[in-house]
Amino acid sequence: MNTQATEIPAPFNPPGWLANPHLQSLLASATLRKVLVDSSALRAASTSSLIECGDGVRLLASHARQPDAGPGTPLVVLIHGWEGSAESSYLLAAAAALHREGAEVVRLNLRDHGDTHHLNEEIFHSCRLDEAVGAVAAIARAHPGRPLYLAGWSLGGNFTVRIADRAPAAGFELTHAVAVSPVVDPANSYLAMERGLFIYRWYFLRKWRRSLARKQAAHPHLFDFSEVMRMTDLREMTAHLVDKFGEFRTVDDYFAGYALNRGMLEGATQPLTVITAADDPIIPAADFAGLRSGGHFHLEVHPHGGHCGFMTGVGPHSWVDARLCDIIIRGRC
Repeated sequence: MNTQATEIPAPFNPPGWLANPHLQSLLASATLRKVLVDSSALRAASTSSLIECGDGVRLLASHARQPDAGPGTPLVVLIHGWEGSAESSYLLAAAAALHREGAEVVRLNLRDHGDTHHLNEEIFHSCRLDEAVGAVAAIARAHPGRPLYLAGWSLGGNFTVRIADRAPAAGFELTHAVAVSPVVDPANSYLAMERGLFIYRWYFLRKWRRSLARKQAAHPHLFDFSEVMRMTDLREMTAHLVDKFGEFRTVDDYFAGYALNRGMLEGATQPLTVITAADDPIIPAADFAGLRSGGHFHLEVHPHGGHCGFMTGVGPHSWVDARLCDIIIRGRC
């Protein structure tokens, strides 16, 4: 693979027993991790609020403040992955680490993620970029002059790259954006989930069906998902929803609508770091082939780490938590 990674302060090097990419990926979202992470200070400092994103769209966010925050206090917006939420284990772990180091942290729920299916009538899809940009722009306007950071995992990493690309036109500036294991080519990621270990397809099917059930319960006059609930193929389910509820001609048009291109990455106009693993079972390493660090773009491809894993042990925190603190708190990019 022709990639060039940046030199980093502390490269990820898991113990041998933890080098397996599936173990890394499963530990990242494990419930045990949420139980073990000390999020008491984060939660005590957090308040939830609805963000007006434009066109009547509202998204729910949780903002953990610092009592002595000043103009230079970092403000970090975190975005979860597909069918995750602001309460996902990996998001809580990173938020707690950043907050403990002095940052203010906003955990943003994308549409129909977490307990938010009632807020907006239309169903979530990954091309709903305008409202995500609108949410970050609203946060920026509410905190003028503050250094603003953005970080996301998996689909949230994909949104992070696209939001950073749109930031100048939307009237805000990011001090740095970090995308962890971002979806690059959605068609390839769907194929990887279908052909990989059964547990990935089972995991996303279970969570997606539960989410669709919540959406139908919140808006029974608009949605009947009985047909799609009987499907077991992720691409088939996506194609059905695109055909029935989307504004795209085909599922391939939909995938192309949120794929990342070289211009968004290598042509980044604001500092952008992508952290990924060559053994990621969901995001094929080939999707990063040919990309090179340079300018504002920094690519870190680690031999191990799985999908959003980078776990150093069976505990609450990952190497990524420390890496984010290095980038955001200590300016080590």
